[in-house]
Amino acid sequence: MRCLKVAFGMEDDEHLIDAHYGDSEFFAIYEVCEDGSVRLLEKRPNKAKDLEEEHDEGHGDPRKFKAVVSQLLDVDVLAAFRMGPNFLRIRDKTNKVAFFTRTRELSLALQRLLENFDELWEQVEEKKRAIGKPIVEE
Repeated sequence: MRCLKVAFGMEDDEHLIDAHYGDSEFFAIYEVCEDGSVRLLEKRPNKAKDLEEEHDEGHGDPRKFKAVVSQLLDVDVLAAFRMGPNFLRIRDKTNKVAFFTRTRELSLALQRLLENFDELWEQVEEKKRAIGKPIVEE
C-alpha cells in the first residue's frame, strides 16, 4: 500500500500555523495512506523556531531554511496553510513536495491531503527520480 509521510506546521494540536512554516510551534508528522488511513506518528518540536533571521526582509533567511529542512529529512510532503519565502525554497530546492492546505483546521487539511493523494504521490515519485539531486541545494 502506498503511504506518504507528511509534516504539518502547527500552532497547536488542531490548527496549522497562520505564519511562516519555519515559525511553527511543532511539526505534526502523519502517515497518510491511499486507503484513507491516517496515523499521527509524532509531534516533532521545531528547533528552528527561534533562530534569529538575518535576511534583509526579516524572513527568508537561508540558514533558517536549512535548519527547518534538516529536521524533516524523513518526510515526503510539507503541508502548510501559508507560504513564505523559505517555503518556496523548500519546494524548489529540496526533494520535498509542498502542499498548501488552504485551511488551518488540521482535520480538514488531512482530508484535503487524502483528496489529492494520487497527485502528491506522483510529485513525490518525480522528486525521487531526480537522479543526483541533493537533499538541499545551495
